[in-house]
Amino acid sequence: MKKSSPRSRVSVDGVEQEQDQDRTRNNSIESSSASAIPKPSPPSQRHSAVPNNNDGPPQPFSNGFWDKSPGMTRSRKMYLQVLFRGTVLIILVIFGYLSIFWGSLFKTTEYIHKLKGWVVDFDGGSIGQTVVEAFQNNTGLPSQLTWQVIDASQFSNVDEVAAAVVDEQVWVAVTINPGASNNLSAAIANADASYDGSNAITAYAAEARNENGYSIIEPIMQVPLLAAVDAYARQNALQVGTNGSINVQNLLEQAPGVLTTPIYYTINNLRPFDVPVAQAVDFVGLIYLLIISFVTCINNYQARVFISGINRHLRLRSLLLVRIAVPFVSYFVISLFFSLLSLAFQAPFSRFYGKAGFVIYWMMNWCGMMSLGLALESLITVLTPAFTPFFLILWIISNVSVASVPIEVLPGVFRYGYAAPFYNVSLTVRAILFNTKNKIGLNFGVQIAWIAISIVTMSLLTILMRKKEEKAFRQQNNKDIEKA
Repeated sequence: MKKSSPRSRVSVDGVEQEQDQDRTRNNSIESSSASAIPKPSPPSQRHSAVPNNNDGPPQPFSNGFWDKSPGMTRSRKMYLQVLFRGTVLIILVIFGYLSIFWGSLFKTTEYIHKLKGWVVDFDGGSIGQTVVEAFQNNTGLPSQLTWQVIDASQFSNVDEVAAAVVDEQVWVAVTINPGASNNLSAAIANADASYDGSNAITAYAAEARNENGYSIIEPIMQVPLLAAVDAYARQNALQVGTNGSINVQNLLEQAPGVLTTPIYYTINNLRPFDVPVAQAVDFVGLIYLLIISFVTCINNYQARVFISGINRHLRLRSLLLVRIAVPFVSYFVISLFFSLLSLAFQAPFSRFYGKAGFVIYWMMNWCGMMSLGLALESLITVLTPAFTPFFLILWIISNVSVASVPIEVLPGVFRYGYAAPFYNVSLTVRAILFNTKNKIGLNFGVQIAWIAISIVTMSLLTILMRKKEEKAFRQQNNKDIEKA
């Protein structure tokens, strides 16, 4: 057998030694890699490995409402406390705010006597005397109109009485027309079948001044009118029956009306509320106008404070300019589209004022939005969006309460309504659509006064809040310096 040389044996042994070293190195790498990667634990061990946070906030998406863990108990208690306090606040709002509107309509019948009416006798005969007496017997009670007998010599003709009603000197006027008694006497003497007793008396009113007020006035006004008609019919029948020179049988055949209805009345609605869409323009739409102003106010606040944070970056002067200028521009554009909505539904703005009618309406909506919205802009400074809606409810109720029925039939506390934004917007709309008394200049003046008050209030509150923010900022800086 051949023996291997020592060199070859050494080389073989060296290769085997290197292979052993490689195997040892690979094993060490594998063992180190295995030790670096944690082995998955059994489900029970894995669950117990999650830190126990029962004393902290509850884990997301993992609790029932009535769970007994300390964290969930605290969250549930806080939630119920906030819910309870909010409910109590809403109940207080119901009784504190909504009672304003309920109270405005509670006893309107007790204040009807504050509505004035005129009786003007242009006849001077028996018909005039009977009618005047009927109205004098139907006045003086709280539930009756207050009728005043006005000397006919104060007017040159009946048209001036009608003009006084349109001019809102009085709510309603009744005229016993010139020659009423003589016309009836002539019709009886001649058996005139064309005689119309309704020409004897005319009642004048303007429904568009306040359609709800008109619905109150009309039935009350007709009570003395019907009493006069009935009284004079009996009086006339007695006179004709006892007058031997009158052929009653012939009169009944030829002109029965002179005996059955010797007098009656005509109601002349000088300014009829004849535009149905006006309900959306001059009353209900005003609520929407305020709500849109509120939404715009919230949008401005969100953009200025929460989203951009520009509120804290601006100097005080720049902040005041932004808070005043932005609503002016926003309301200018929004009020245009709000006004175009009414135009799209054919509200006749050009009926009496031509093309200027729509422009006046738009400008009044703009001023109305500013007077309503800037008040919200002012108070949101201190109330924040969380509590501003509670003021919104009060703002709506206080305006609606004085815009639905005549202020005269409301309790005295509601006299503030003459200066309310809703009331003045409504008057302008009525003047444009129905040609009621023109108070447009006064209405704009009231809105501008509200705007000025809100600008001053908003500026003062902004300055106050800025001082508080600066003080808090300095205190926080001092704390940070002390910690450092």
